[in-house]
Amino acid sequence: MSLYKAIRDAWKKPKATNPQLWRERLIEWRRQPVTVKIERPTRLDKARSVGYKAKQGYVLVRQRVIRGGHSRPRPNQGRRSKHSSTRMNLNKNYKQIAEERVAKKYTNMTVLNSYEVLKDGRFSWFEIVLVDPDHPVIKADKNINWVTAKKNRSRAFHGKTAAAKRARGMMK
Repeated sequence: MSLYKAIRDAWKKPKATNPQLWRERLIEWRRQPVTVKIERPTRLDKARSVGYKAKQGYVLVRQRVIRGGHSRPRPNQGRRSKHSSTRMNLNKNYKQIAEERVAKKYTNMTVLNSYEVLKDGRFSWFEIVLVDPDHPVIKADKNINWVTAKKNRSRAFHGKTAAAKRARGMMK
């Protein structure tokens, strides 16, 4: 069995393989800030499959997103039936929300892709792969230098990542 297959199998049931590590990670990650830049991917197999490479110009960020329903802001004036409902159904998934928040914080980077790392009753954690389009190593690599084009700088906001395409119904 290859290394990546072994990692993938271990992540299918992470609580069963090592419950103590799972609990420690949850406690630690809940105390950390919402957006954390990390050195290495938590899930190496997923990071590699979404485009991460361990070389200069690639950055990994772990983003925490709160789960649950979203509430519409109540209007101050007017009495109409539409104003009474406060529940709001988003057309975005949590992964897309996480990618947009990271793109807003790291303005000089481009969001390549992301994957889910952990989920509990209150939060979801995603690791987002960012690429520096101005880095000389990225410019020289013919497989990834398409990111340097001006139209690809704000992929997360234009719905060009895999999570956004899935939310828009384009992955069918």
